[in-house]
Amino acid sequence: MTKSESKNILSGEDPEWEIWEQIGSSFVQHYYQLFDNVRTQLGAVYIDASCLTWEGQQFQGKAAIVEKLFSLPFQKIQHSITAQDHQPTPDSCILSMVVGQLKADEDPIMGFHQIFLLKNINDAWVCTKDLFRLALHNFG
Repeated sequence: MTKSESKNILSGEDPEWEIWEQIGSSFVQHYYQLFDNVRTQLGAVYIDASCLTWEGQQFQGKAAIVEKLFSLPFQKIQHSITAQDHQPTPDSCILSMVVGQLKADEDPIMGFHQIFLLKNINDAWVCTKDLFRLALHNFG
């Protein structure tokens, strides 16, 4: 899909307006497949202007994001997506929200929330904003 086709679709000028859901869902599937299996390739979904907020910590730029994701303290991880929602934005981006569970190494299963802002740059969808939080509750 060309950038102009994406722009027409995202602006609602195309009857197949649900394409942004397909793009968002495909990105989410690709992202977690990379994260779970070949984390070393996650840099491909970010750009130098990307920003990550991981559990309240800010990381600006592709290099800083990749360094953070590579330094996470587990060997194995598996994500299970419970729900995902996608919306087009007025500037032809896609906002995606993901809710799911993850299992890292031998730790208990934990819930998580993640939000992505996707942008089409040079005919490729990349993540410009990424916000991640574990769904931990302290009721004590």
